[in-house]
Parts: sequence; structure tokens; C-alpha cells
Amino acid sequence: MKRILIFSLNYYPRFIGGAEVAIKEITDRVSPEEIEFHMVTLRFDSNLPKKERVGNVIVHRIGPTVKDPSIADLKKFPLHLNKHLYQILAADKALWLHLQYRFDGIWAMMAHSCGIPAAIFKIFMPKVPYLLTLQEGDPPEHIERLARPVWPLFKRGFTSADYIQPISNFLFAWGIRMGFKGYGEVIPNAVDVPKFAKVQQTADIERMKEKLGKKDDDVFMVTTSRLVHKNAVDDCIRALPLLPEHVSFLIYGIGPDEEKLRALAEELGVADRSRFMGQISHDEMPLMLRACDIFIRPSRSEGMGNSFVEAMAAGLPVIATQEGGIADFLFDEKKNPDKGTTGWAVASDSPEEIRDAVKDILARPEKVASVTNTARAMVEKTYDWDIVASSMRSLFTRMTTR
Repeated sequence: MKRILIFSLNYYPRFIGGAEVAIKEITDRVSPEEIEFHMVTLRFDSNLPKKERVGNVIVHRIGPTVKDPSIADLKKFPLHLNKHLYQILAADKALWLHLQYRFDGIWAMMAHSCGIPAAIFKIFMPKVPYLLTLQEGDPPEHIERLARPVWPLFKRGFTSADYIQPISNFLFAWGIRMGFKGYGEVIPNAVDVPKFAKVQQTADIERMKEKLGKKDDDVFMVTTSRLVHKNAVDDCIRALPLLPEHVSFLIYGIGPDEEKLRALAEELGVADRSRFMGQISHDEMPLMLRACDIFIRPSRSEGMGNSFVEAMAAGLPVIATQEGGIADFLFDEKKNPDKGTTGWAVASDSPEEIRDAVKDILARPEKVASVTNTARAMVEKTYDWDIVASSMRSLFTRMTTR
């Protein structure tokens, strides 16, 4: 049996995002008799044990805590120190754990969070293979600016890695630009295809429409995203005055830009058509998507974006930019004539192109059926967690076989 130590800023059960979901989906599909996974992560909540097994991962938690913290508490003392302290505390904890468990490899989840402690570990244990996963969503230039105070160690997080696993070709290019010289393989994040592609009962869809207040002639655009500048929710709101009044925009997610976005909707006179829905559980999401008509997220930057492939699996037409990793799976009828069309591509910061894409979708139901079928087939072939976990298992084998 091999042992792999994972560096991750956070893990289940609280404050989880795409990176944490990816770790769990992958590790749950690897036999514990094949690989014993350990993890060094932040604790945050004093109610959580310092050590416990979560799925197939033995979790070791470190760092300052408070009792029952909210998301807002993460930005307050003492929890706001956690991300900075993690760089040193995680490396120290990992070296101490290595004395007990003798790891056959280490795996860092994202360069801007975990590359530094992995690089420090690698200084002291250079023979232990190091895998770096790149799945950052923010623009690399922005991440690099934030890393300037610790640039030598941040850069070392790339240059000391033996393997990288970017979730898109865009992020692979970033890894190479940052000086990575080892073996790299693009392995994307994925979606629970059976869950999102499941045929929903008509009665259940109608109940969801009733819950959402959807009338027969209503058209619901929907997004699931953090309310931050890069996800361009503002562009969707700006497009509403250009669209018929029966078109509304459902916004699932929270974030620091919420008040600004609400004010924009008021200013443009579309507050009644810009509906801030808060958070939604992953279990409820497939049915919600089936009750809506168009998924939209014209991102200004994206490492990949699981929400897009979830919507494709659910059978919704998707409007997006082709920024970053989106270009790996969003193929447009005009912009990518050599590929099967999987969505509608728009330029960044262009409410007018959003308007045109929505009108095209509403005017061509036969085209929508063709595009959504192509997109779902692509997701089933490439973006299923079983397929991704198999690729990762092969990469772990390559890394730990010496």
C-alpha cells in the first residue's frame, strides 16, 4: 500500500468548494488498500476534531479556530491569519507526519494555496515525489501579484514539482510559464453525470417551476457562481434591458459583489428580473436547472468551471465566454466550425453579445436540441468523475512507482 499526503487549505465538512469536491470525488474512488491518503488542512471550527477520517482521507487539522464560525468570520481575527500561517504550519506538520507514515508522494491542491508548503517539504525531503494540481479560477496575473511578497517560494512551488495536473490547457500553459519542467497531464474536474443527466419526472419539474414562480411564457436564465468580478454577473444584468421583459435572470451564489450587483439592477430598472436566490444545495441543483431555460456565465477568467459542465449534463444551452479553461469544452457554431457545437460563445464585457445569444437560442429550438445533445455526449465521454478518477489513479501510480 502507498501513502500520499495532500495539502489543501480546507476540507469537509465546512466551507467546501470545487477543489475540495474534486479531492473527495477522486479519493473516494481509490481503494484504501491501494493508497492511504492523508491531508493537512485548516481547522477553522473548534468543534472539529484535530484528526479524523473523512471518506478515504485521514484528515489532520491545524491553525487557529473559533466555535461555529460563519463565512464572514473567516475574514476576522484570528481566522483571517489562517491562510498565511498555513504556509509554514502545514509544512511543519507534514514533515512531522512524514516521520510517522513515510509518504510515497505529496499532492498540493492549487499553487496559490498549497504550493509553498509543498515546496518547503520538498526542500527537506527532495526524494518524495510532488504532484501539483492547478485549478485556480482567478487570472494567473492576479495570483502572481498577490504572491509577490513570497515570490521565491511561490515560484518554487512550480519548479520543484515533479508532476503537474492542470484541469485545463490554459492552466497547463501557466505551469510551463512558471518554470515547471517535469511530467504534466491535463485532467479536468468532472460532474456527477448520472445525477445531473437523470431524467426528471415532469411533476417534479412543475413543482420546481412553481417554487421559482415561473409562468408558462417566462424564460429563466440562470447562473451558479460566486458573486465576484471575474464571473461577470454584472454583464448578465446589463443584458436584461436589451431583452424582452419575460426573460429573467436567477442568480444562485453569494459573494462580496452582491450589494453592488443589486444596486446595478435597481439602477437599470431590472431589479424585479434580477433575482438573487442565495445558495443552493448540490442535491437540489439538477432539478433547478431543468426548471430553467439557459445557463449563463460570461466569465472574465476561468480555470475550468464545473458549473458549465453540470448545466450541459442537465441539458441546458450554455452561454459563456471562451476565457481560460472554458475554451476546452465550449465550442461555438461560428467561432469553432471544425468542432461539434456545444454552446454559445460571447466576448467578455459584452451585454450586446449576450442579448444576441439569448435571442438566437429562443429563435432556434431545433439548433438548441442539437447543441445540448452534443454537449451532454461530450460531458458523458470526458467529464464523468469515474473517468477522471481513473486518470488520476494512473497518475498516482506513475508518481509512487520508483
